[in-house]
Amino acid sequence: MNPVPIAEEHSQKVLYRILDANLDRAREGLRIIEEWCRFGLNDAALTGQIKHLRQTLGQWHSDEIRQSRDTPGDPGTTLSHPQEQRRDTLQTVVQVNCCRVQEALRVLEEYGKLYAADMANGAKQMRYQLYTLESQLLGHGLRQRLAQAHTYLVTSPHDHLLTVVEAALKGGIDIVQYREKSADDEVRLELAGKMKSLCHQYNALFIVNDRVDIAAAVGADGVHLGQQDLPMAAARSILGPRPLVGRSTTCPAEMERAINEGADYIGVGPVHATPTKPGKAASGYEYVRYAVDHAPMPWFAIGGIDLTNVAAAREAGAPGVAIVRAIMQAEDATLATQTFNQHFHAP
Repeated sequence: MNPVPIAEEHSQKVLYRILDANLDRAREGLRIIEEWCRFGLNDAALTGQIKHLRQTLGQWHSDEIRQSRDTPGDPGTTLSHPQEQRRDTLQTVVQVNCCRVQEALRVLEEYGKLYAADMANGAKQMRYQLYTLESQLLGHGLRQRLAQAHTYLVTSPHDHLLTVVEAALKGGIDIVQYREKSADDEVRLELAGKMKSLCHQYNALFIVNDRVDIAAAVGADGVHLGQQDLPMAAARSILGPRPLVGRSTTCPAEMERAINEGADYIGVGPVHATPTKPGKAASGYEYVRYAVDHAPMPWFAIGGIDLTNVAAAREAGAPGVAIVRAIMQAEDATLATQTFNQHFHAP
């Protein structure tokens, strides 16, 4: 048998090293995702699906590919980036590893064409599958957190906005909505980005009021729409399937519309007259009680909710409340938030 030419032998070794590194990278990333599906989402179907992908990659990882490994001679083992040193939330870990697997699969698809057509085509199909799975499992996580949320802060303009928001986050607020009607877009964009980072630092959801474009630009967890804002389908076409989309409702007809268009959650109110909605008549607790029987999605009573009436909202059946002034204007926003939370976490 003729010996393999040196140049060809070198090229083959390079190819095998590339395949080996990216098979390892994809399998490791999938294992991290699998653990989230198993322990974070408690979803047996998703766990099984990810496990199957990981085992398929294992079948491609042949001995001849493994034997090409040269860890001491790999310059990439000493390279790092500051962004790799920190993860803010469990969801960030999952998202980063979804990207890691997708990148590795793209490499396997291209270099796999030089090794085996089945590997190249399989990596391509697996990558498309991961795109869908990413939206599904991260969206699942958001909606699971939404379903467990009870306190929802809607911000109003404040000289120390981020300080107040962080104080509420320290008090355990579940969701923060950035609501700003008059600032320049550049200011809104900057504040939205900073507020999102704060929320994720404290494992709270971050929502942008009205502005789908700003929500998309900063990677918010969702957007909240009023009755006169974009149709739900238009918002989702911009944001994609993962982010949450909420809708304000003031009556059964508006609730029905929100149900039909697939809102992830709704606001129910205004329960009391509030300067946040000038000229809008209070719906009182009758609409809250209606929501108890008819709203299939998570919902929050809103409108003049404060520490003097949150117990009444809770007694009427509200699973959660949205608060503006009672936190934004509180002397101690952390304490106020903790007190609101006590109404939903009875000892």
